[in-house]
Order: sequence, then C-alpha cells, then structure tokens
Amino acid sequence: MLNRLRGGLARVMTPIADLLLARGVSPDAVTVAGTVAVVLTALTAYPTGHLLAGSLVIGLLVLTDSLDGLMARRSGRSSSWGAFLDSTLDRFGDAAIFAGLVVWFTGDGDHRAAALLALTCLVLSSVVPYARARAEGLGMTAAVGIAERADRLLAVLVATTLVGAGLPVTVLVVVLALLALASAVTVVQRMAAVRRQAQVLR
Repeated sequence: MLNRLRGGLARVMTPIADLLLARGVSPDAVTVAGTVAVVLTALTAYPTGHLLAGSLVIGLLVLTDSLDGLMARRSGRSSSWGAFLDSTLDRFGDAAIFAGLVVWFTGDGDHRAAALLALTCLVLSSVVPYARARAEGLGMTAAVGIAERADRLLAVLVATTLVGAGLPVTVLVVVLALLALASAVTVVQRMAAVRRQAQVLR
C-alpha cells in the first residue's frame, strides 16, 4: 500500500526533483538529509510523547523517500552506489523509529512488555533485509515474505498516529506484537527459500 502511495506521489514530486537538480542538489544529499530528518524526528518526538506530530512528519518523509531515486533517474545519475546508500541509510531510519518507541515505553514502568516488543521489532527490522542481502551476495534470491519494509513502516506509523490521536496504547502494543511475529515469519520464509536454492545448487 505504501509503495502505491509513493507511486501516486511521483507525479507531484517530479517538479520538486527538477527544481532541486536545477539548484545543484545531488540525489545523495537528499538521501542523507531525509535519513537525518527521520532519525532526529523519531528520537526527539517519540521519547517525549509527541506520537502524533512525530508520526505525521515521519510519514511525510517516508512517502517522499523516493525523491532521491527520481532525481537520479531524471539526471541520468542512477548508480549502484546510490542504491546502496539508500538501502543502508534506510536501516538507520527504521531503527530510529523503533528505538524512539522503546525509549517512550521504558519511561513508563507499566509498559515494559511493550518496550520489549518494540525492541524485538527493531532487531528484526535489520535481520529481515540482511537475510535478503546475504542471499543475493551468495548468488541466490530471497525476495519473499509477508512483512516487507513498506508494510512494516505503514503499520507502525498508522498505529503510532492513532495512539497519538487518543486511542489506547494497547492498539500500538498489538500492532508491534503482530509486526514482530510477521517479521520473524519473514525471516524463516527467506531462510527456507535460500535453503531450497542451496540444495538445488549442490
């Protein structure tokens, strides 16, 4: 769903991309700036309880995350380096979101279990893409699973926004539990996919 929203925004962002390119801004600079903005927002808004404002800002940044790629394509500067930089910095943004929630939950002694769930999601948000990257590094594929990055981000941002708007914290706790489970299942699915390919290559 998040990917479809990004696709619809591509037309809106094209003039912005052209304007930035005309002013000499590089796609890499936009990638770095976007990541810094997500990290700073997540680590300042969430720990201080500003869930609604933080989620709205991060949601906007995530939706415009493809701006750097659009700029690279329109300027003819698409490269493996750009793709690598974008994917690597995405890990920082994802980690900051869950880390911010961990800090917020740990500020309240009644939410230690929720903090553990957020921490679990933080760890698995790195393991899921690592499994795919490692498989591709070995010449295999692992683009499978029920919890892609876009789906995980959409779920946690919507839940955090709703809680920030006044719904019970239980909503976010349930979503984090489901995300942790879905991420774990995705890791197992990717491991199984690689194992099947490895057995064929023997």
